[in-house]
Amino acid sequence: MTPELVHDLMLHTMMVTVKICLPLLLTSLIIGILVSIFQALTQIQENTLTFVPKLLGMFAVLTLSIGYIGSNLGTFTEELYSHIIHAD
Repeated sequence: MTPELVHDLMLHTMMVTVKICLPLLLTSLIIGILVSIFQALTQIQENTLTFVPKLLGMFAVLTLSIGYIGSNLGTFTEELYSHIIHAD
């Protein structure tokens, strides 16, 4: 296995990780900003107020994006196995 191949595999692994995590992280970020704006407008400063909306939003996005995550992981696994098979 050449250093270039290892570098490419590591880069591809990081990109797949970002693709998989992005929907959940963006959901958490957007809900957090919206709840923070709501708290600033109403002057309700409760730390636990963000927990339930984030949890529900991330669960909803996870159920909607499970096919996307599974296809990315499946494609990545097939590519990884093909590199293992063709390794000298």
